[in-house]
Amino acid sequence: MSPRKSDPKARQSLIEVGARLLAEGGPSALSARRVAAEAGGSTMGVYTHFGGMRGLVREIVYEGFSRLQNHMTGVAKTDDPVADMAMLGHAYRYNAQSNSHLYAVMFGGLSLAGFSLSDNDRQHGRYTLSNVVECASRCVAAGRFSPLDADLIAHQMWFATHGLVTLELGNYLVEPWDADRCFEMQLVRLMIGAGDTPERAARSVARARMRFDAEFLGRSGPAVPEPGSEARSPGCLCER
Repeated sequence: MSPRKSDPKARQSLIEVGARLLAEGGPSALSARRVAAEAGGSTMGVYTHFGGMRGLVREIVYEGFSRLQNHMTGVAKTDDPVADMAMLGHAYRYNAQSNSHLYAVMFGGLSLAGFSLSDNDRQHGRYTLSNVVECASRCVAAGRFSPLDADLIAHQMWFATHGLVTLELGNYLVEPWDADRCFEMQLVRLMIGAGDTPERAARSVARARMRFDAEFLGRSGPAVPEPGSEARSPGCLCER
C-alpha cells in the first residue's frame, strides 16, 4: 500500500487554526488535540504534516512573519519616502496589535510545546526588514536622510519601533504617556535622527497617520497640518 499523500489544504488549515487559537487564547489554548479537532481532523494530522507540535509551532512562527510581510508590502510607495517609512512603522505596530500572541512567539518571547527558536528560526523573519532597507535607501536618495548605510538606518528604525511595541503589548505604557500619544512623536524623532528636518519630518509623519487611518483603519481625518503645527502633543513626556 502506498503512503497517504499529504493534503496541502489540511496542512494550511492546521496552521490557521493553531494561529487563531494562539491569538485568541494564548499558549494554554494550543494542544494537538484541540488544533486537530477544530481543523476537522485527528491528532495524527499534526504529526503527518509537522512531525509534532514543535513543527506546528515553527510553522505558526513563520505564519506570523508572513502576516507581518503582508502588512509591510501593503504600504504603497509614494513621492514622500519619509511618510512611507512612517507608514512601515504603523504597519509593524498594527500587525503586532492584531497578532499579539504570534508576535511574542515570533521574537522568542514565549515557549510553546517545548519549542524554542533556533538560530535559523530567528533569522527566518529578517526578510521582512528588507522593506525598511529599501525605503531607507529611497529616503537617502531623496536627500531627506543623511547619506548613511540603509541597513543601519533600517535596524535603528526596527529597534526603536520594536521596543515601543513590546512595551505596549506588555501594558507598560499607560496614561498620560500611553503608546498612542508617544508613537507619533517617536516617528518624528526617528526621522530627524536619520537626517530629516523637524518641519518636514513632522509633516510626513502627519501625512502617514492620515494614510494609516484611511488605508488600514478605513476612516478619514482632517487635512495635513501646516509644518510644525503637529510637532507637539501637549503633555507627552516623549516630546520633552
